[in-house]
Amino acid sequence: MMSRLMMFGATTLAAATALAAPRGFTAQDLVTMERVGSPVLSPDATRVVYTVRATDLDKNRGITQLWMLDLRHPAASPVRLTQGDSSSTDPEWSPAADAIYFLSTRSGSSQVWRLPLGGGEASPVTALPVEVDNFRLAPGGDRLALSLSVFRDCPDLACTKTRLAQHGKASGRLYQRLFVRHWDTWSDGRNAVLYSAPIDSSGRVTAAPVSLSGTLDGDVSSKPFGDHDDYQFSPDGKRIVFSVRIAGKTEAWSTNFDVYQVPAAGGAPRNLTADNLAWDAKPSFAPDGKTLAYLAMRRPGFESDRFRLVLMDVASGSKRVLADQWDRSIADYRWSGDGKRLLAAADDLGQHRLFAIDAASGKVEALSGEGDVAGFDVRGDTLVMAHNNLAAPTQLFRTTLGGHGAPVQLTHNSEQALADVRFGQYEQFSFAGANGDTVHGYVMKPWNAAPGGKYPIAFLIHGGPQGSFGNAWGYRWNPQTYAGAGYATVFIDFHGSTGYGQGFTDSISGDWGGKPLEDLKKGLDAAVAKFPWLDRARSCALGASYGGYMINWIAGNWPDGFRCLVNHDGVFDARGMAYATEELWFTEWENRGTYVQNAALYEKYNPVLFVKNWKTPMLVVQGDQDFRIPTAQGLGTFTALQRQGIDSKLLVFPDENHWVLKPANSLLWHHTVIDWLDHYLKP
Repeated sequence: MMSRLMMFGATTLAAATALAAPRGFTAQDLVTMERVGSPVLSPDATRVVYTVRATDLDKNRGITQLWMLDLRHPAASPVRLTQGDSSSTDPEWSPAADAIYFLSTRSGSSQVWRLPLGGGEASPVTALPVEVDNFRLAPGGDRLALSLSVFRDCPDLACTKTRLAQHGKASGRLYQRLFVRHWDTWSDGRNAVLYSAPIDSSGRVTAAPVSLSGTLDGDVSSKPFGDHDDYQFSPDGKRIVFSVRIAGKTEAWSTNFDVYQVPAAGGAPRNLTADNLAWDAKPSFAPDGKTLAYLAMRRPGFESDRFRLVLMDVASGSKRVLADQWDRSIADYRWSGDGKRLLAAADDLGQHRLFAIDAASGKVEALSGEGDVAGFDVRGDTLVMAHNNLAAPTQLFRTTLGGHGAPVQLTHNSEQALADVRFGQYEQFSFAGANGDTVHGYVMKPWNAAPGGKYPIAFLIHGGPQGSFGNAWGYRWNPQTYAGAGYATVFIDFHGSTGYGQGFTDSISGDWGGKPLEDLKKGLDAAVAKFPWLDRARSCALGASYGGYMINWIAGNWPDGFRCLVNHDGVFDARGMAYATEELWFTEWENRGTYVQNAALYEKYNPVLFVKNWKTPMLVVQGDQDFRIPTAQGLGTFTALQRQGIDSKLLVFPDENHWVLKPANSLLWHHTVIDWLDHYLKP
């Protein structure tokens, strides 16, 4: 089966491209192309519903709608289920598969809606005084679980709405503990609380929602990545399990999430993971309800520890780690319909693969090969995956767990719009990096590479730092935008990257400027030696977040390495970062304590101390709503450049966070970056 799934990149897009006048992939293509979301199979596996996000450049936003495919008819065309200027997201099937429940803002706020598939218009399921962040439908279709942002001391939901509407003339906020702000918003005292509400056969809420987690000081669906995977109903619908961030006065420096169980109709929540002070996440019952699975880390304070899969016997409470010897961190998982296997997605050697894990023995089997499984769902023997790679945007594919037949491509979004695009060819390579360890990377040719040609290099450095620039399609840092502009790209999964074993991931902590920089140097040398079409003399290094930190570190510790640099939201001063970032556990783990406890390590790899060595021209990009790496870091970088007379530019987005998300801003970002590269590498 693995060899078949490796065929995912060979879509009909390749055939279409061959028939059209070729051109390179552009930022305009990236911003305006349709984006296919994760699949949701019907209970009988006959249909699949999914989202498609389209971009409205005039309104400067994306609009997401629901689509459906009938899997019983191979030639069936996708059917659009929702229309209009409001997005429709988070689809869930009714138990009888006769309706779709989803989130929409069509009423003016985010609420749950129900669309009958037999005909008729969508109708509201909720009309609450506060917005619904996300939801789950009970297996019997008689109850909703809802995540709502509320003031926990309010007696009802109307109180939260009233309090938010009460604005005096004074604008000040008074805080007594961290978080003061998180990700891209200032704290206003609300928490993400889990509620449940009964619904009738027509899908209308019949009673006021009951708080399930309001007695706990913490958040369900914690930002920035929390969603409805943080809670699940039991198969009989009588219980709900959920993961909650434990807050209190230590919230800003603790990674403690716990899994709780509570009666679905309301009651006292019971902590199932009080024995673990690290992160417990994504609980899910087996189909027979006798076993509860969840993901768990072991080391408190470390957000990039390995997520292991834990199985708990519901009757006895006994727990066991499944496949503990399999050295991969699970990002997402699902139970198979018979409960004998769990399907899990994880980074693996530069890919993001899907695996099957035997629930009894823990035996692991790869179900996909090269590329990125961005989402999946399974019902019975039917498996549908959202799959992409470095040269193919996400599409849905259908296959079977039994391995019968090659995967069938179900969607073809944007293929016509990109019919004349020729993508840059890419290849993975490896080399001996720091400590002689095997390190992996990728190279990509320009779209119009010709035999014997040599091409300037965009040297991309990933963030995290516990992340990966692997074989995946992205909508921000996409190497194809550089290939389309005539650049070769090189990107290295240096020490600290994910998918190569937890020891490799751990190795960057306390060593930000050590082994990773050595890997980047050796990786670029290895790529140039192996691929003669790379023009080392014309190269520019680019990075965001930790990648932006590394750009600043390169400026002071590899000052002759590149003709130019691009730093997006990068750390400039480790001491300032330690006292201004919001999630303190990150800097404190990476530097073995607080700044007070271990100032020497913070300063050992602090870019600000090496500014005297800077001489390479640098473009600095900063989101003013980025509270992870605050604006002062970008301003400090630009000031250091300007005061030393180094050619530099500063691009600030007042309305963006750690990522550039708005379509017009994304286009400006890409054009500014490519213009910067063109100026220095294509004189």
